[in-house]
Amino acid sequence: MGDQFQASKPIYMQIVSKVQQQIIRGDLQAGSKLPSVREMAIQSGVNPNTIQRTYSELERTGIVLTKRGQGTFVTEEHGVIAALKREMQDEVIHSFVNSMKELGVPPEQLIQKVEDYLEGSS
Repeated sequence: MGDQFQASKPIYMQIVSKVQQQIIRGDLQAGSKLPSVREMAIQSGVNPNTIQRTYSELERTGIVLTKRGQGTFVTEEHGVIAALKREMQDEVIHSFVNSMKELGVPPEQLIQKVEDYLEGSS
């Protein structure tokens, strides 16, 4: 029932990343309500304190806001969501390019491999 988590990264940060991905994919729309701490803890198979920490981190970054007595909601500020999307894209690209550099792949070959992959001839 719960999610599988990596030992190398704090669980709350893994859940933060998961929620952020759901937001930038549009699975969680601007203004939509997140599950309660208790519901999310049950869904994720973790302690409610972990989810509270997750929600606090998301709120600290401006991705969600908590309305007392109503719940936690995805921000309606589209600029914040767009900035998050750019930041996550940059992180993925940075990680990918650095991994390819470590394998000794020259830039021209890297670009060609990406183009081939996108065309479906990986």
